[in-house]
Amino acid sequence: VTRDVLIPRPESEHVVEVALRLARGARRLLDVGTGSGALAVTLQLETGAEAWATEISPSAAAVASKNAARLGARVAVVVCDVMDAIASESMDLIVANPPYVPLAQRDGLQREVRDWEPDRALFAGESGFEIYERVVAAAPRVLRPGSWLIMELGFGSRDRVAALLHGWQDVEIAPDLAGIPRVIAARASARHAAE
Repeated sequence: VTRDVLIPRPESEHVVEVALRLARGARRLLDVGTGSGALAVTLQLETGAEAWATEISPSAAAVASKNAARLGARVAVVVCDVMDAIASESMDLIVANPPYVPLAQRDGLQREVRDWEPDRALFAGESGFEIYERVVAAAPRVLRPGSWLIMELGFGSRDRVAALLHGWQDVEIAPDLAGIPRVIAARASARHAAE
């Protein structure tokens, strides 16, 4: 891990757990905004699926590629915004741990987080939901019908992110060990693919 990416946190393990439970048979997976590559690498090694990861930062993408190679994971890392370079109806699973801190909360972050980790990986914009909105809007094009979108939730974001997934199937929220809603999962319908 370098200053180009977030330090992987234990909360992200919950995304992996939910993905392995809901989408164990996924043949093709995508990690959006991969950062260090922790989600993509872990899921590729656990499932044997073809794995892709997108990252807007070329330096973070280089870290993810290096980590995948070092750990023996087959992950194709693509530099692009959200899922712009990913083919339509090509994925069985999308995972994401998007930036979700509102810019207004910058000064309230722990100094070591605020001063060490990249702003682009922490802050999503004024509301903190801008990247969630973009991922949810783009996912139906990339997912095969019936496939899963699984995202890590920021503290207090459950209701607003769940509202973004209105019209999706089988919306599920999983708590972390402290009982805080930490992961949201939803399945794309055939209607999504037609849009």
